[in-house]
Amino acid sequence: MTALQPTQPILASRHNIIQGEFATSGDPGVMLTTLLGSCVAVCLYDLTVHVGGMNHFLLPETGNADTANLSYGVNSMELLINDLLKQGASRIRMEAKVFGGARMIAGLSDIGERNSSFALKFLQMEGIPVVSQCIGGTRARKLRFWPATGRVQHAFVALAPDAVKVPVAPPPPRHVPGDDIELF
Repeated sequence: MTALQPTQPILASRHNIIQGEFATSGDPGVMLTTLLGSCVAVCLYDLTVHVGGMNHFLLPETGNADTANLSYGVNSMELLINDLLKQGASRIRMEAKVFGGARMIAGLSDIGERNSSFALKFLQMEGIPVVSQCIGGTRARKLRFWPATGRVQHAFVALAPDAVKVPVAPPPPRHVPGDDIELF
């Protein structure tokens, strides 16, 4: 009799990434998670060496010389890419999946749109293809990302009955379908 092999690796550890953090791993048992509103998370991975990582940034760029603050996308993206390169990833093999950038509060500037635009432009300038994305809209998102495989599960967070609703009808979330994004 042959033993059955699991179709998914056994989850060894789950790491929650909060604003201003990033994490990388090549361990197939690692899952990275986050919760996004107007923030953006970029999931980068290189399937040749089975390493990937995710960041979570609050604002696109610094207005000053604060190069150590990972709440800014420009810093977070650079450090995420550099950490992946140290683990054997190659820029030319990296692929990206981008999430978040919702407009969470009516009447304020649309920081979610600025974050999303920054992430897409940054990746384009770096020559890293975005193979899927779900950005914009007015709802928060939960993500689960397996960095060694590039697999992502994505879900919108249900609005509370007393949540502030955006009175202006925003554009629907931009979503580029991918075979490996699962809704949960």
